[in-house]
Amino acid sequence: LKPLMQSHLQHMESDLREAGFTGELLISSSMGGCMKAQSAIDAPINTTKSGPAMAPVAAEHYCKLEKFGGNAIVCDTGGTTFDVGLVRDGDIVFTRDTWIGGQYVGHIIATSTVDIRSKGAGGGSIAWVDKGGLLQVGPHSAGSEPGPACYGRGGTKPTVTDAAAVLGYLDPDKFSGGKMSLDVDAARATMESIGNQLGKSIVETAWAIMKISDELMIKAIHEITVSEGFNPRDSAIVAGGGAAGLNIMPIAAELGIEKVVLPKMAGALSAVGMQYADIISEETGTRVTTTNDFDFDGVNSMLSDMKLRLDKFVAELEFSHKSTVKYTTHVEARYYGQVWEIDVSLPFDQLKGKEDVERLISAFHVAHERIYAVTDLDSDVECLNWKMRAAIMLDKSDETSDKSEKSKPNPPERTRQCYFGIDEEFKTPIYYGADLKQGMLVKGPAIIEEPTTTLVVYPNMAAEISDSGNYIIKVNADKKGL
Repeated sequence: LKPLMQSHLQHMESDLREAGFTGELLISSSMGGCMKAQSAIDAPINTTKSGPAMAPVAAEHYCKLEKFGGNAIVCDTGGTTFDVGLVRDGDIVFTRDTWIGGQYVGHIIATSTVDIRSKGAGGGSIAWVDKGGLLQVGPHSAGSEPGPACYGRGGTKPTVTDAAAVLGYLDPDKFSGGKMSLDVDAARATMESIGNQLGKSIVETAWAIMKISDELMIKAIHEITVSEGFNPRDSAIVAGGGAAGLNIMPIAAELGIEKVVLPKMAGALSAVGMQYADIISEETGTRVTTTNDFDFDGVNSMLSDMKLRLDKFVAELEFSHKSTVKYTTHVEARYYGQVWEIDVSLPFDQLKGKEDVERLISAFHVAHERIYAVTDLDSDVECLNWKMRAAIMLDKSDETSDKSEKSKPNPPERTRQCYFGIDEEFKTPIYYGADLKQGMLVKGPAIIEEPTTTLVVYPNMAAEISDSGNYIIKVNADKKGL
């Protein structure tokens, strides 16, 4: 990939310079930060999943902005996939189990990346009936060409986006900020074809497709939270992607999550994350040792070499002397004889004696208990891979505004017939996001249209515009008397 990346980035930088850009070109990385263009050329493997890796960075920012604490589940719903990531105790979660070309059938890259799990449950995911007569959604996608049938580009298979159009959630005349119109009749035809197999009406079929899509997304969230010893109810949800607003409310309600934010810029969540990313470089090394006979000289020598290389990286950046530099150290460890390692953060970059080893052991036990709900206090801990990361902390001045008074929006001029799984369709008010001000509360059922996303406010739920201009979801609005 090096020749391709070199050519691409050199041409990009050349074009930017000709356009008057005088700053330093930085590229997003799979480590949840950004790197110099030359670093991306030298090691293009570090750009694997670098787009989705920015979503948790954005989630961390929005949780701070809305005072939602340090735990967040980021749900990024696009056209082909539903991507899930975590922020735990204010830190982004990483993994070394990242694959190119599919899990177990592709290539594992064995470098540290932001932990992003993907499911084939985006807006373009195709609905179909299996041999047993059960409705399925995905993993196949209609993509952008021909795309969902409602795009009018020749698509003939029913998708989640087609279901949303049939249910009345999408504006057929001003979809995507007015850039295109939707062929709802074509979408209804695809629903009818699959509904005949199921013995359901067109809207019932569309509703069933949306519900199965919800369940696939909930399953993906369970895999990265409950299966990893993380209670989703202890966190907030940050929803992003063009299709995030279609079903984030029932997903949050099913998971029992009270704190949910859909940012004003939800359709470009990963791009927003890049604006708040630090400049990051990481060094890794392997030194196998056990806690009962710890190799202090070998490990400390390797960590010192890592620190020197990171110091050199920091010194080469023109503006690093004006910024705070944060160093973090991690070890991948396991109980002696285990197959899988877990990542443990260390509060030091040198192990000076037995006391530091005991702190390492204690941190490992805590991490193991959280993930597997069990510890083996009598077992030795085997340390395998070590890594050190340098983060140049860029300025992240957050948007601020005065505290807004609560208010109701003016009655909207438009309505649309929408179906919410109840016996009949509702005459549903349609709001433009630009007309809603801070402090306003929109009660469901309602539709809020933004240029890059659509927020469906389901019955008995509500959305409030925060002081920062984002949408705060109230999944139990009826119980709280809102």
